[in-house]
Amino acid sequence: MGDTEGGIYRLHADGDVDPVVMTVAGDPMPPTNFVVKDHHDRIWITVSTRLTPRAADYRASANTGFIAMAEPGESNARIVADGLGYTNECVIDEVRGQVWVNETFGRRLTRFKLHDTGQLRLDGAEVVCQFDAATYPDGLALDEDGHVWITSIVSNRIIRVSPTGTIQLMFEDAEEAHLAWTEAAYRNDSLGREHLDNAGGEVMRNLSNLAFGGPDRQRMYVGNLLGDSLPWFDTEFTGVAMPHWSVNLGSLAAD
Repeated sequence: MGDTEGGIYRLHADGDVDPVVMTVAGDPMPPTNFVVKDHHDRIWITVSTRLTPRAADYRASANTGFIAMAEPGESNARIVADGLGYTNECVIDEVRGQVWVNETFGRRLTRFKLHDTGQLRLDGAEVVCQFDAATYPDGLALDEDGHVWITSIVSNRIIRVSPTGTIQLMFEDAEEAHLAWTEAAYRNDSLGREHLDNAGGEVMRNLSNLAFGGPDRQRMYVGNLLGDSLPWFDTEFTGVAMPHWSVNLGSLAAD
């Protein structure tokens, strides 16, 4: 995710880097937010915005983000969903035939139907949640009950959302003054890096993403954009195993 250039790269244990997917629909890949593989080894990619600088699209009206997909061995991706409000992480629920995606500055969680017969396509876009003030959905993870867990930057929230859109606040570590300052900027279209890079909280430092782990997949690890640690907590819920967890890590594997 550079200022003007993007792409998907493979980082090797010895530090070597290989370009993997560098174009989308034949054009250079814009600054690229997120990448994940499915069980068919297809690469799913999100681009938050086509605007430069990216902060110009920290707006409720954002609509230039997209989801792209590259088949195994291809270096050129194709767009499978477009017009999104600052696309962030996505998760592929292959069991239920769904793709979930966070639209950070649209402040919504959207779900698509996944059709995997012939040429893969997405349709039936459904806004499952339109979030209220101070929720800016960033990362997400799927549990075995079909619920998605979402982090919110700025407000340091973790939210669990049911398939029908019921919201359960699982955690929050926010500073009210910072939330009010940020919300005012969001509403008058002046939100900028200064609002994202100074997230308040006693413990968490701008929660950005989360992942289930541990031997029973009931431990939740959370990423902090401004932190220098990797916090975790145990839950009663079991996360869906991700396809890339079975990759051979070679010299990086634990003894």
